[in-house]
Amino acid sequence: MWCCCCGQFLQRQKVLGLYRDLLRNIRKIPQESDRRYLRDWAREEFKRNKSETDQDVVRMMVTQAQNHLEDLRKSLALAGC
Repeated sequence: MWCCCCGQFLQRQKVLGLYRDLLRNIRKIPQESDRRYLRDWAREEFKRNKSETDQDVVRMMVTQAQNHLEDLRKSLALAGC
């Protein structure tokens, strides 16, 4: 049986995993100032949106974060990092 609480728990786990992946990839950036900027940006974005409860909005933000992560991974691959 699917309930509201289970869905929110799974969504929260997905968001936390995405956050960890983003921070892990940011650590690979060679330039310290760029690393710091992106780390601060990611932390602020996730903190600012942590109280969002509208599941459609959360899904949209997850998709945007996944796109940012994919762009970061591509940039790191091109840079040979």
